[in-house]
Amino acid sequence: MILSRLMAHLYSMRLINVEAFLERESSIRKRKRGGRRAKVLEFCDDETTEYAILSHRWLAQEVDYNEMVELANIALGERDEIRRRDGYQKILQSCNQAQKDGYKWLWVDTCCIDKRSSAELSEAINSMYRWYENAKVCYAYLHDVSGSSFPTASDWERYPDFHGWPEWFSRGWTLQELIAPSKVQFFNKDWRSLGCKKMLAPILEAITGIPGHILIHGLHGNRPCVAQIMSWAANRTTTRVEDRAYSLMGLLDVNMPMLYGEGKKAFHRLQLEIIRASNDQSIFAWDSEKVQPTSILADDPSRFRYCGRMELMDHDEFIQFLKKEVPEAELDSIADRLGSFPITNRGIQIWMLLCPYRDSRFRFQAWLPCRLRPLDPPVAIDLALWESNYSRGTTTIASSLSQIPRPAASQHHIRSR
Repeated sequence: MILSRLMAHLYSMRLINVEAFLERESSIRKRKRGGRRAKVLEFCDDETTEYAILSHRWLAQEVDYNEMVELANIALGERDEIRRRDGYQKILQSCNQAQKDGYKWLWVDTCCIDKRSSAELSEAINSMYRWYENAKVCYAYLHDVSGSSFPTASDWERYPDFHGWPEWFSRGWTLQELIAPSKVQFFNKDWRSLGCKKMLAPILEAITGIPGHILIHGLHGNRPCVAQIMSWAANRTTTRVEDRAYSLMGLLDVNMPMLYGEGKKAFHRLQLEIIRASNDQSIFAWDSEKVQPTSILADDPSRFRYCGRMELMDHDEFIQFLKKEVPEAELDSIADRLGSFPITNRGIQIWMLLCPYRDSRFRFQAWLPCRLRPLDPPVAIDLALWESNYSRGTTTIASSLSQIPRPAASQHHIRSR
């Protein structure tokens, strides 16, 4: 029986039955008993079910899974307190909008995940990008916008803590909730429509730094490099430090288990998962400000803040650039190895061209097959020899390599810990 239930829930999500929820709410409001029998949450196949989905900023008074299920059966005073919460009103207004738009099902993260189960929470977080991508429409609720039109200029007086824009644009999780759905409809605090993502694409690009074609068409086709995607999250925040990493998994097309309590290690784990699945070396093109040698991996997405126009270089184009600096006979022996970097017990093993500094035997610059913008030379990063491994040293992403001496080609272990 347990196995059959697990199989039934495989590739499925728990959704609000909009009609059942609204009928229960009507019964409760009229003090009728019929609402006690309403089943408001049901499992459905996210690939075949047509559903709406809510994107919002979590506030203090949300409604969780157990409160949603047991609402009609709890004591009157507690029930009325729950129904007065802003979190409940968001669900109610979302259901009203979904019914108006002709959708029978709605997903809301606060109440559709039983967070008492760590396994269910982990599965939901790993599936969340797909759930937003498969939704027919996403309702983006901007709780701090009172006007009837979408903000078109930053307002530091009204939004002093969020770079002059509504708080929704400063949160980590709403990044994927903006990109993944093909249709996003924005609403103000009174649930008046402010416009859709496609119509608002120019101003959304200005606010977020996300290219307009990504906003309109998603990540299908011409997928940006890892560093550029990371840059979109550079100025965003999350309540839990681990969510800085977890909220990016879907955007970067990786999965990993949740380990709340691991702190910044979550972002290191995310980068290792990306490396296992991709040879995109822009993941190393972050901006380091530390004086002491550090990991080749960044500690936080904010390190990618200057990578908004980063792009990968074509392999042949990168080799052509290197031919200007390296004897062709020497380059031919390593050309096929560039871009391969397996993870070993000593760190990340990478073939790179190291350019020693004239004043130091222990500091080098290495070229990466990516650039800050079209027509730029390859990005260079600093590496320091430390305990027989190479670690990141202090560096600002280089846009000019004219002063770099002739490189030496070799295989190197770079510390990932």
